[in-house]
Amino acid sequence: MLTDVFRFRFASPAALAEAEATLHLSILAAEGLFGEARTRTDVSYHADPPRAALLVDGGSPCGSAVVRIFTAFLIKEFGADGFAVRRMPCGGPRSGQARAPQGVAA
Repeated sequence: MLTDVFRFRFASPAALAEAEATLHLSILAAEGLFGEARTRTDVSYHADPPRAALLVDGGSPCGSAVVRIFTAFLIKEFGADGFAVRRMPCGGPRSGQARAPQGVAA
């Protein structure tokens, strides 16, 4: 099963720092399309420096736009072979599905 979380991997921690700045620019571009409030509530990401990776949630229309804008910017900045992106496999429930706490029936 796949989720709407995308893992962007880079060759080095230095490239990761540049890519994170580019992600911020992508989020700003999405604000122009969706507004600041919606972008703040719909878009999230996680930086993983040891793996030189950024995980971006593309599960909403706004998040999906950020992923597409970010990918386009990265192609221009690093070249098509300068990074890798893949949709992450799901190990648990999809976004929006709550898992019942242990000992509590769902």
